[in-house]
Amino acid sequence: MSSAPNSALDQHDPLTDFEARQVSLLGSSKRVYVAGRGPAVIVMAELPGITPHVARFARWVREAGFTVYLPSLFGKDGAPAGRNLRAMGTLLSVCVSREFSALASHRSSPVADWLRALARLAHSEAGGKGVGAVGMCFTGNFAVSLMLEPVVKAPVLCQPSLPLTNPAGLHASREELAQVRARLEAEDLTMLAYRFEGDPFCRAPRFEGYAAALGPRFCPRVLEDSDAAAHPALAHPHSVVTLNLVDDAGSPTRKAVEEILELFRTRLKA
Repeated sequence: MSSAPNSALDQHDPLTDFEARQVSLLGSSKRVYVAGRGPAVIVMAELPGITPHVARFARWVREAGFTVYLPSLFGKDGAPAGRNLRAMGTLLSVCVSREFSALASHRSSPVADWLRALARLAHSEAGGKGVGAVGMCFTGNFAVSLMLEPVVKAPVLCQPSLPLTNPAGLHASREELAQVRARLEAEDLTMLAYRFEGDPFCRAPRFEGYAAALGPRFCPRVLEDSDAAAHPALAHPHSVVTLNLVDDAGSPTRKAVEEILELFRTRLKA
């Protein structure tokens, strides 16, 4: 695996190996970092934003033969995950943002419309059989909402944490979930989902709810807490492919990354 331009994950990542683009869709403009060649994969960052750990995962996707689209949705791009004020400040800002419905059950966030438009743009630019989507933590559920866009064919949920106040809540409407289930069945698709057993933000009832709503094509993976690397920003195991990843061959978290990359190869490459 290659390293970032600044390989220290606890220091600022300049993201200079990505093209920083200002993308305007549906009347809203956001910075999107783009890199690679091959079918498109949208990587949606966890709180507090595009950290060096998130960028590392995006680079692994790029190196596997895909064009990564990494939208800046919140936080300071490239900044390492802070353990206190930075993360809390970002959380407060997104919770009050009109684009995010952090506390809402049974409806998706408005920003999902913009992300679906980004998926259409990415597919038109990158080609291939379709688009992959990875959501993490605060954006984990968005991979479900993106399945309402027909070009998205490889959705991945990493520790989906919304709604914040309802452990059993699902951040999508019943109608949306029914449409997604119908797509999964009609097109022979699968949805991967990951969480740590003791994660206080993504608990068992959420996965049980998605399994009931989406059926057997929702494929949950629950890792043991002992599979996680410790990180000072997190009191409990949470971030499967970023902060708590054990970057050793054969570790359960590395196997999760490899399974995700294989899903993209199978579903997106011609």
